[in-house]
Amino acid sequence: MSHDHDHGAASSGRGRLAIAFGITAVVLIAELIGAAITGSLALLVDAAHMLTDAGGLAIALAAASLASRPATARRTWGWDRAEVLGATAQAAILLAVGVFVLIEAVRRFFEPPEIVGGELVIFGVIGLLGNVAAIIVLASGRTANMNMRAAFLEVLNDALGSVAVIVAAIVIAVTGFQLADAIAAVLIGLLIIPRAVILLRDTTNVLLESTPRGLDLDAVRTHLLEVPHVQSVHDLHVSQIATGLPVLTAHVVVDDTCFYDGHAPRMLDQLQGCVAKHFDVQIEHSTFQLELAAHAEHEHPTHD
Repeated sequence: MSHDHDHGAASSGRGRLAIAFGITAVVLIAELIGAAITGSLALLVDAAHMLTDAGGLAIALAAASLASRPATARRTWGWDRAEVLGATAQAAILLAVGVFVLIEAVRRFFEPPEIVGGELVIFGVIGLLGNVAAIIVLASGRTANMNMRAAFLEVLNDALGSVAVIVAAIVIAVTGFQLADAIAAVLIGLLIIPRAVILLRDTTNVLLESTPRGLDLDAVRTHLLEVPHVQSVHDLHVSQIATGLPVLTAHVVVDDTCFYDGHAPRMLDQLQGCVAKHFDVQIEHSTFQLELAAHAEHEHPTHD
């Protein structure tokens, strides 16, 4: 079994993130100018969302750079978890923006300002074009890790927000219905919040070292017990350090004869091969402590 840490997944996409950040920063400036000229809440909210995109992409870029650093004696897993921290920060920012959008939109239902629809269309199109360009840049790497997934979700949500701004602008220009701006803002908020919650849940599960999604811990235990000479399994833990990096530790009680006939090393190979190949979530980083049955008499209290 290889014990080298592969930082490829965690650090991938730095070039894409840098390009997307540059595009987002330019569009952000344009939308802020547009919001000041038109007085549009939808455009201002989209600009605020674009600001979080720029901040999120900056976080993602910093996390990707950190994740490329090698492991050290102080940080034995390197900076792989930086991508999870970056994604968590982005999700939290997205959630905060989504809540703010809904609150401000409700207020504007009661105090609708005068919106200039024609100018709003222009800035909405500028935002959409920038979002589409960033989406194209990030699309191929969006499944590499949580960090890239968060960055892609941010620009995708902002693109949908730009579409809402354009539709609202057209409605205002054609019908004069000013509340279309507030309605568009509500739609933007409703697009942001569910995705932010899902991403925040996923990153929090990693930070809490929950069992990786798609892996049944009871099934792992059952499969380990099927290995010849295994009597019981306890202190079984499976967690995820970063994207594509699940780790497993377990204490395995085996027949006493395994320690006297030279069979223990072969058992270790069998156990590691079992968790590395049998399940959908392949665990290449595994540590097993092989024990005599009598070892339980002087071991610290264990758990299942």
